[in-house]
Amino acid sequence: MSSLSNTRRDFLKAAAVGVASVAMPGCTLAGEKGRASRPNIVLILVDDLGYGDLSSYGAKDMKTPNLDRLIAAGMRFDNFYANCPVCSPTRASLLTGRYPDLVGVPGVVRTHLKNNWGYLSPKAALLPKLLKVYGRFANRPYHTAIVGKWHLGLEPPNRPNERGFDHFHGFLGDMMDDYYNHRRHGINYMRLNDKEIDPKGHATELFSQWAIDYITERAKSKQPFFLYLAYNAPHTPIQPPRDWLKRIKSREKGISDKRARLVALIEHLDDGIGKVLAALKESGASDNMLVIFTSDNGGQLSVGANNGLLRGGKGGMYEGGIRVPMCAVWPGKIKAGSRSDRIALTMDLFPTICEAAGAGLDYEIDGRSILPTLLGRSRPAEDRFLFWVRREGGSYGGRAYYAARCGEWKLLQNSPFEPLQLYNLKDDPQETKPLPKNHKMYRKLFTALRNHIIEAGAVPWQKYPVQLNNQ
Repeated sequence: MSSLSNTRRDFLKAAAVGVASVAMPGCTLAGEKGRASRPNIVLILVDDLGYGDLSSYGAKDMKTPNLDRLIAAGMRFDNFYANCPVCSPTRASLLTGRYPDLVGVPGVVRTHLKNNWGYLSPKAALLPKLLKVYGRFANRPYHTAIVGKWHLGLEPPNRPNERGFDHFHGFLGDMMDDYYNHRRHGINYMRLNDKEIDPKGHATELFSQWAIDYITERAKSKQPFFLYLAYNAPHTPIQPPRDWLKRIKSREKGISDKRARLVALIEHLDDGIGKVLAALKESGASDNMLVIFTSDNGGQLSVGANNGLLRGGKGGMYEGGIRVPMCAVWPGKIKAGSRSDRIALTMDLFPTICEAAGAGLDYEIDGRSILPTLLGRSRPAEDRFLFWVRREGGSYGGRAYYAARCGEWKLLQNSPFEPLQLYNLKDDPQETKPLPKNHKMYRKLFTALRNHIIEAGAVPWQKYPVQLNNQ
């Protein structure tokens, strides 16, 4: 990364403390009419949803009417990618607009130090603070909230309220060991802001209701809001309510128990999202509302996920691990029923949301706004290098593995112990015919990936030096 200008350095400092003391050259301050047109923004992120696990994306044994209607109401992306095949890194990219290893999150942030592979850089400016900083310049800050799964830190300074969210109602940790008691390793990570809470009920239903409560409350104010609604579902444990599972087994004759549980969990999730969308309409907030929906990575094959025709699944660098469903809806702005084959990543949502909110950016990020595409403006294809990384413990031994892409060319390593392989996704979409190492695109992608790894090497991914015994 190039050295920071004084203006950029001052802005990042201001964003980090939530003080709007620096007007950025790239930020045009809108008049009253422009301020009034700022949309409410709802970003829905689900956990481990496979590319083929919505009926609108081809699932034959599943009914997801609410998400299908949402997708039909706006633009569907067919080549949208998560920034990582696992949870935390994608979430870090979503909230910073950067590659995850450039903000200290190359792997999963976990409860135990011996199996923790990331520490979100306190220097990174997160989306909620930017919306408030630029909002203050225009005398109309966004109110910002996260409902659901955080998964970017358990301790200060990396908790939601400390990183720019005005309101947090959800789960600090990674996966839940049980959707009903909401513990992880016996620890309760459910919070209302910084207060520990112990609610009763299925986590999906709780998160949906808490989102509805927030929407209802914000409808009383003229202040625009940004709601990041992050569900745990359909992540393991695959634990749908019993009546939903019974319904699937009765309807889908011959379905396996494993698949039935996952289908029930996803249909239950769809029902909750439908209630949230209904609340947006009933509150009037949807009159000027941008809704974005996507997943943090591909579906987990071992629990019955369907990634369509894509090879692989969660945890791997083949397409099934990183390509995910995505749609964006903004009535009157984004054409209903539209589709795009443009390649985009989770980190691109950061500048997209900033642009939609009227917040200009004048400091370096890796994401690129897709708002022009969403608004139907013709744009040439971008010939940019894209990178994916995952560092992991367990059988991976703490090692990282990668993928890189430029145009239709993709270089990937599906685990730290497998060789890099080059594919042409146009000719070989299922990634079954690796090309020789002496191919010119192998060298080109290999060099670009090497340079990215060098840049990321300057970013620490532990909070402090760690001393562990060798047991």
